[in-house]
Amino acid sequence: MFWTRLASGVVLLAIAAGAMGLGGIPLALLLWAASLGAFRELIRALRVGEKGINCLEIIGFLGITGYYLLLYFSGEHIWLTMCIVGTFLAFLFAYVLAFPKFNAGQVMAAVFSYVYAPVLLSFVYLTRMCPRGIYMVWMVLISSWGCDTCAYAVGKLLGRKKIFPVLSPKKSLEGCIGGVAGAALIGGLYGYFFVEKAFPDQRIAWVIAVICGVGAVMSMVGDLAASAIKRNVDIKDYGKLIPGHGGIMDRFDSMIITAPMTYFLTVLMLL
Repeated sequence: MFWTRLASGVVLLAIAAGAMGLGGIPLALLLWAASLGAFRELIRALRVGEKGINCLEIIGFLGITGYYLLLYFSGEHIWLTMCIVGTFLAFLFAYVLAFPKFNAGQVMAAVFSYVYAPVLLSFVYLTRMCPRGIYMVWMVLISSWGCDTCAYAVGKLLGRKKIFPVLSPKKSLEGCIGGVAGAALIGGLYGYFFVEKAFPDQRIAWVIAVICGVGAVMSMVGDLAASAIKRNVDIKDYGKLIPGHGGIMDRFDSMIITAPMTYFLTVLMLL
C-alpha cells in the first residue's frame, strides 16, 4: 500500500506540476476533469442519487462544463458569476418540476457540491493566469501538499496532544503547527530564490511565506471538512480512482480550499 500510494502521489504531482506550469488549455482541462469527478463523488456521498445519473447530476455536469468554458474563453467575473447563479436556478427548476422526486436536502447538497469543488478549484487557474502567475500558482501546492508533508513528519516525530480526537484522531497540535511553519518556511525559501527574480527591487519573500502559512491553515480546514463529511455519511473514501489515495476529494481536499485563499492574498498583497 505504501509503494502504491507513493507511486500514485508522484504521478499526481507530475501531472499537476506539468499542467500548472503550462497553464492555459492543459490546466483548464485538468481542473474541469477533476471538478466533474469531485462533484460526482460528493453528490454520491451526500446521497443525492444512488443509482444511475439523475437530472441534478446532469445539471451539475453542464454547469461545471459551462463554467470552465467561460473561465477559459472569457475569465470575466461577471460571466462566471452568471454561470454560478444560472446553475443554481437550474437546480431549483429541477426541484420544482420533478417534485417530489428530490427533497430539499438533496437539492442543497447538489448546490453545495457544485460550489465546493468545481468553483473553488477554478481559483488554481485564476491564480496561474494572473500577472506573473507562473510564479504565484506554486504557492497552492506549497500550502496544501507542503503542509501535509510537514505536518505528517512533525506529527510522527513530536506529536503528543490530539487536537481533533473525534474528527481526526491522528492529527496532533504539534503536527498542525509543524505543517503551518513548514509551509511558511518552504514558501519563504521559494520566494527568496525564485519569486523575487520576477519582482526586481522588491523583497517579497516574507509575503510569500505569509501567504503559504495562511494557505496551510486553510488546507487543514479543507482536509478536516472533507473528513467531517465522510464521518457524517459513514464512508472511508470518496472513491477509488487514485490507487492508495481514494477519490479526487480524498487527495485534493486541502488544495480545494487553499486555492481561493492563495488567489485572494496574491491579488491583495502582490499584484
